[in-house]
Amino acid sequence: MSSIAASEEQASAKETAKAATSAKVIQPAWVRALHWTNAFAMVLMIMSGWKIYNASPLFDFTFSDSITLGGWLGGALLWHFAAMWLLMVNGLIYLALGLATGRFRKKLLPITPEGVLADTKAALTGKLSHEDLTKYNYVQKLLYAGIIVVGILIVLSGLAIWKPVQLQYLTAMFGGYEAARYVHFFCMAAIVAFMVVHVVLALLVPKSLRAMIIGR
Repeated sequence: MSSIAASEEQASAKETAKAATSAKVIQPAWVRALHWTNAFAMVLMIMSGWKIYNASPLFDFTFSDSITLGGWLGGALLWHFAAMWLLMVNGLIYLALGLATGRFRKKLLPITPEGVLADTKAALTGKLSHEDLTKYNYVQKLLYAGIIVVGILIVLSGLAIWKPVQLQYLTAMFGGYEAARYVHFFCMAAIVAFMVVHVVLALLVPKSLRAMIIGR
């Protein structure tokens, strides 16, 4: 009888822990709002940016009109600048709150080579745990920290391209107008790759998508 009672107590404890975990806020409201605003603005910027790129390609290819936004160069520029301000304001709020609340420190640090290698190996072998969504694994930490840096670079290089005379010192930091265009393009490519991986992982771990929608 004692063993049965102990088993029941263990089961009850597990259910209580599970209920507490499910009730815990994983993604606060401000993170969710800024995340979806950022995603919306980024999609607009990428699609309009592809149309702008087509007007003066850096490489021997162009993007299909079916995946661009704006219809023509002038229209694409209008969309790009409108989305740019939304993205910049949203990004600044995210950086400010991330630093003020300590979220960046808690979520993204520390990042160690050993941890990244171990979690990469676990991910490739299908052994990476996703039980506790309140904590990022080392691969997530590296990717999220990296994409923040890329986001800052793409904004700065975009400003250098937009106002190469007024912001000549910024443009010079990138090695000139043409070099800034290449930096901007490769940052865009990195963000697109990140978004693809991000969406795939969200579909593979649906509870992470749910947390970004309802918080839990």
